[in-house]
Amino acid sequence: MKKHLTTISLLTIFSFFFFTSSVFAQDAKEIVRKAEEKFNGEKSSYSEMTMTIVRPKYQRNVEFKSWSETTGNSLTLITAPAKENGQTFLKSGNNMWSWNPSIQRLIKMPPSMLSQGWMGSDYTNDDILKESSLVKDYSHKITEKETIDGMSCYKVELLPLKETNVIWGKIIIWIAEKEYFQLKTEFYDEDNYLVKTHKSSKILLFDDRKLPSVMEILPANEPGNKTVVTIKAIKFNIKVEQDFFSQQNMKKIK
Repeated sequence: MKKHLTTISLLTIFSFFFFTSSVFAQDAKEIVRKAEEKFNGEKSSYSEMTMTIVRPKYQRNVEFKSWSETTGNSLTLITAPAKENGQTFLKSGNNMWSWNPSIQRLIKMPPSMLSQGWMGSDYTNDDILKESSLVKDYSHKITEKETIDGMSCYKVELLPLKETNVIWGKIIIWIAEKEYFQLKTEFYDEDNYLVKTHKSSKILLFDDRKLPSVMEILPANEPGNKTVVTIKAIKFNIKVEQDFFSQQNMKKIK
């Protein structure tokens, strides 16, 4: 009888852990999806941001506007400083381009440029053009819960799927349990070394939702370097014309 009960108990425990692991795996992907939709909109978004690039010997500001669709298309326009005003960056389908009006030059960007700093910042081209998808290109696992700025967060580990071509070997995201804010993100290379950390703060109301309005990007091995991105305005689920994300539009948009 004892042996029978022990067997039942072991089976119950095994079933519980198997079930819990499966549910956590499913929940983890859903949590990341909700966090992405919270920031990017369910269909599309338009944003205005300021980026401050901080270096030990200098500091400079860049202002820009961005339009994006959750299907993967995005267009970014530099509005300041004056010497860089009018530069645009486009992702349409699997193709990416940059346009510099001062030299009238359109450049197709190869995948090798995705990990490079955008406009000389710690923000990468992949961050701004969103070539990879945190939902589609990675597996997801909740490893534990932690508290950041008084908010209980899911700590979610993302590992690249075998069939995807992404620049990160691992990503860890801390997502607020109640509001789905992405409060902290760590990016690791293929050898599991930390490359940079994103930290978000200052929750404000934008359009129909609250979001962190400031993100600090901290490179791991460059003391004194950081990039601070501040959201000035965001609108969600805007109407975007069919030919908006095109080479013709990136040359004339203002």
